[in-house]
Amino acid sequence: MIDAGPVDPAAQVTRSGGVPLAPSGTVWPCCAECSGPMQFLAQVVLDDLAGEVEGRGVLALFACQNDPGMCGDWEPDSGGNRAFLFPAEDLVPLPQPADADETLLQLGSVRTVSLVQVGEPDYDLAGEEWATRNGRPASSVLGQLGGTPAWIQNDETPVCPSCASRMSLIVQLEEGPDHSTAMNFGGCGGAYAFACEPCGSAKFLWQC
Repeated sequence: MIDAGPVDPAAQVTRSGGVPLAPSGTVWPCCAECSGPMQFLAQVVLDDLAGEVEGRGVLALFACQNDPGMCGDWEPDSGGNRAFLFPAEDLVPLPQPADADETLLQLGSVRTVSLVQVGEPDYDLAGEEWATRNGRPASSVLGQLGGTPAWIQNDETPVCPSCASRMSLIVQLEEGPDHSTAMNFGGCGGAYAFACEPCGSAKFLWQC
C-alpha cells in the first residue's frame, strides 16, 4: 500500500483519516475504558484484496486517543479500540457525537493508497526495495493488504470469538508519512487488523 496523497474525506476507498462510512443508524463507538468517543483511523475496502470477489464490505478501525497510553488501545480485547465489518452498500458518513472535540475524533489528514504487487515475500524487505527502486522515502509505504503479518514483537493473531478460528489478516498499517497527523501506534509502530468474515467479526491491535 503506497501513499497516493489526499482524497475526499468521505470517499469509499481504502484510506486513513477522514469521515467513517457506516450503515445508517450506526452509533460512533466509545472506549470501554474511559467512555470517551474513539478516533477514526482508517477504512479498508475489502474488494481491494487481490483476487477477491466484489461487494465484500468495508473494514473500519477506531482507537481511543482521549488519554493516549491509558486505555490499552494496542490490545485486541481491551475495549480501547474497535474494528467493524460493514456491508459494501448503503454506507453514509457517521455522525459525530455532540460536543465532541473533532481533533480527537479524526486524523489531521486524509490519505488514500495505490496498490503495487512485489515479488519479495518479506514485507520489510519488499518496502525497502520498492522505495529504493522508485526513489521515494520508505515512509511512502503505508502497509500491506492481506498476506502474512510482519510482527514487530510476538505473533498475536486473534481468535474469532464466535467460531474460535484464527482470524485472517486484512491489513497491516504503518503510522503514516506526516508525523503531525499520523496514526498513533506508539511511535514507529505498526497496526494489524484481522477478520473472520463468515462470522462478521474483526479485531485490531498494534505493536511497537
